[in-house]
Amino acid sequence: MNTETIRYDIDDEGVVTLTMDDPAQSTNTMRAQFVDDYDAITKHLEAHKDRVAGVILTSGKSTFFAGGDLRELIKATPADAPKLSANIRRVHLAMIRLETLGKPVVAALNGTALGGGLELALACHRRIALNNPKAKFGLPEVTLGLLPGAGGVVRTVRMLGVVEALMQVLLKGQQRKVDRAASLGLVDAVVDTPEEMMAAARAWIRQNPSAEQPWRAERYRIPGGAPTHPKLAMNLPAVPANLRKQLKGAHYDAPHHIVAAAIEGAAVAVDRAFEIELRYFVDLVCNSQQAKNMTQAFFFDLQAINKGASRPKDVPPRRATKVAVLGAGMMGAGIAYQSARSGFEVVLKDISMENATRGKGYSEKLVKKAVSRGRMTEEKAAALLARITPTEDYADLAGCDLVVEAVFESPALKKQVFQDTQAVVAADALLGSNTSTLPITELATGVTRPEDFVGLHFFSPVDKMPLVEIIRGEKTSDEALARAFDYVLHLRKTPIVVNDSRGFFTSRVIGCFVNEAMAALAEGVPAVMIERAGLAAGYPAPPLQLMDELTLTLPRKIMAEYQASAEAVGQAYTPHPAVTVLDAMIERDRGGRSAGAGFYEYADGERKGLWSGLRALFGASEDLSLRADDAGLFQDLQDRMLFSEALETIKCFDEGVLRSHADANIGSIYGIGFPAWTGGVAQFIDQYEGGTKGFVARARELQARYGDRFAPPASVVALAEAGKPFRA
Repeated sequence: MNTETIRYDIDDEGVVTLTMDDPAQSTNTMRAQFVDDYDAITKHLEAHKDRVAGVILTSGKSTFFAGGDLRELIKATPADAPKLSANIRRVHLAMIRLETLGKPVVAALNGTALGGGLELALACHRRIALNNPKAKFGLPEVTLGLLPGAGGVVRTVRMLGVVEALMQVLLKGQQRKVDRAASLGLVDAVVDTPEEMMAAARAWIRQNPSAEQPWRAERYRIPGGAPTHPKLAMNLPAVPANLRKQLKGAHYDAPHHIVAAAIEGAAVAVDRAFEIELRYFVDLVCNSQQAKNMTQAFFFDLQAINKGASRPKDVPPRRATKVAVLGAGMMGAGIAYQSARSGFEVVLKDISMENATRGKGYSEKLVKKAVSRGRMTEEKAAALLARITPTEDYADLAGCDLVVEAVFESPALKKQVFQDTQAVVAADALLGSNTSTLPITELATGVTRPEDFVGLHFFSPVDKMPLVEIIRGEKTSDEALARAFDYVLHLRKTPIVVNDSRGFFTSRVIGCFVNEAMAALAEGVPAVMIERAGLAAGYPAPPLQLMDELTLTLPRKIMAEYQASAEAVGQAYTPHPAVTVLDAMIERDRGGRSAGAGFYEYADGERKGLWSGLRALFGASEDLSLRADDAGLFQDLQDRMLFSEALETIKCFDEGVLRSHADANIGSIYGIGFPAWTGGVAQFIDQYEGGTKGFVARARELQARYGDRFAPPASVVALAEAGKPFRA
């Protein structure tokens, strides 16, 4: 029996092949029509199982199955819980029909199986995967603020054990390539061709005519034991403790629900465990704002960016062939490595061969580590390093069709470097400057082709940070912008596009976060409370610690430049309260980690704890505990950090610096560590209780307590008064 989304074929041996191939979508998802079809086909198989020797579940698309239909899930409200529960229960029952059919069922995984796709495969007795280098396997729901709701928690716990399933699959949400999925046990066998895959599936069916899931056997025991097993019971309290440590004190709904579903489900019969998993899943989908925030950011916004929403549409793709990296310091060395890793030929230029060679040494260290850990072969490592040519001679840049300048943050120096470079490289080479704050339009005055000049703001360390901020100057052409966008995608990075201004988006906004922390320190708030508030808000690093990493001298210089620029045109300028803290620290030679002293103490480059002199310098209390009347202060600290960044983001939209909410959300999370639970700095405004109206009301409370820098801009006030969201 064929359905709209699943083809049904039975051969002479009685082997049924179910081919999932939704004609309405480029990938198979668990939309309503698929649920109806899957339910109907499993009922048909159950009714006619005497004619069936076995079942192969596969896909007619390049991927196996993409998972749940997030477009439907993100709209769910508490009122939708009964209907959602009923629909998911139908999926559970259909899966149970397959795994209790009394006939062998094999998943033939021709491509990626993530989320609901892997859950479909886990309900089969055997999983045979094609050796597809692009295929990925895993349960990434936690990264979207969700949990696997189609049996993924229950089945991985029974396959791997409670702790192994939680730590290796459910809480990390990793997407593994086929070899790593096989080593973990998510895939049973790997073959090289589609023909071998189907042949192996048929052979296994013949060899296992009465296959059943292990956990359906009466005497089956979960690896490592159930929660009542003495050894597991003794270790279980460490699970939430480790989770809290991993989350650094911030509260995330999804990990909590996953742990609860795994442990509670392991203590009962398997079919009861499915009900427990379902209850936690529906609660997240219908009641967790975090789930909606994270799904919006990490699926819809990220997908829009990577599909080119910010790329000029009418410019054909063009891949650079040879990249010139100017400056072999930390940033330049990292850009050279990432470019070579992505297949580009790289010329790494510095003022001396010694410096350039040292810069290549950074790549040598990284590939050596990768080889030692089995992540790269000796041959691939040698090929990567061969693609990097260190030099001190501009003549060696001949033929380069893309330039990334990464020298010291000096406009004069950057202009000089480009003047020496532009005549040597290809006549139409893309000219990119890696700068975190310097206006691109001004830097472009140092080249003869400003239309080919663009900002490429990488983040450190380049090999680990996923974001690149592309800055469009006043004269940057669509073609240059498109070429920069394509280059970043080839680097396997996520590009956001912003218009030019001092600090652009990311540097300008992250400064607000750390400035509020320093302002609180100047008010006498204990440094440890400030750091705890940052972590409780969900930032990946506490603000004063981050400030040490960024160094204190650069932001102080930028503040001085802002003040000078404002005064030069007769604008009023009110210094931020953080200025007094920066000045006091710099006067005492405590410029941050690179200086060996900052808000923290350092020994041999290692952070040893907050500097004991902070209390005396800024009048902070020695009492490191929170008093009962400090609850409001602690919440204020968190909101000051979050709101300061959100308010500056609104100004970036008002001034035309930001071009899309997706760029704002992903740029803030990936680039400057804005808490992931919010869905990003733009989403934070809409998700706040009461939406824009509640956001404006809270901003005004902060304004009354801490100053006019928290005054909500007129644009968001107008939205609040009209009852409209920030994101149209």
